[in-house]
Amino acid sequence: MFERVHLVFLQLIPFLAAIVFHEVAHGFVARRHGDRTAEEMGRLTLNPIPHIDPIGTILFPVLNMVTGMNIMFGWARPVPINYNRLKPYRSGLFLTALAGPMANVIFAVFSAFFLVLFAAYCPSDFYLYEPLTGMALVAIQINYALAIFNLIPLPPLDGSKMVESFLSFDNARKFERLSMYSLFILIGLLWTGALNVLSYPILLLSNGSIALWRTMFHL
Repeated sequence: MFERVHLVFLQLIPFLAAIVFHEVAHGFVARRHGDRTAEEMGRLTLNPIPHIDPIGTILFPVLNMVTGMNIMFGWARPVPINYNRLKPYRSGLFLTALAGPMANVIFAVFSAFFLVLFAAYCPSDFYLYEPLTGMALVAIQINYALAIFNLIPLPPLDGSKMVESFLSFDNARKFERLSMYSLFILIGLLWTGALNVLSYPILLLSNGSIALWRTMFHL
């Protein structure tokens, strides 16, 4: 239990940073495509408090800890987007949905950059060496986890909006009805361990990013 609590505290800051960056990216791209709703409602901010969702930011991470998962899954309160304002609609919808996962991928790549340089040039006896390298590694894994998790085509995850951008209006509305069962489906996937399959691409991408920067800097 002590190890689980220690891991949760190590993950907390990278997790909050990742979900906030994710949501702000949605709002930023939506604004670029004509919808300023997120900006008007004060959600284009890196302050985590307006982005906290009781289920995605609190309940789901707690379930992660209880079930023993090594990577914290969850989400923030969705940034408000008026999809009718997006111009052009289909590409705007697709890119706005894609923005969140892409933001997490970028965050992961730069976290790997920080980890490689910090570990290489900072003395190992520096008193913040262990927590900072630990948080950087967690940031890499959590951001890849959020990117992959949100690409699942299940409403209201980003993958579902990307799918909807290719559907007709009627088919998109029918597809959105799945959202009534999404929470139960996700909790079921979590409790059965089905989401553990995501650990393979997460570790592959995490190790690949670190190896890439080490190769570039000849470390």
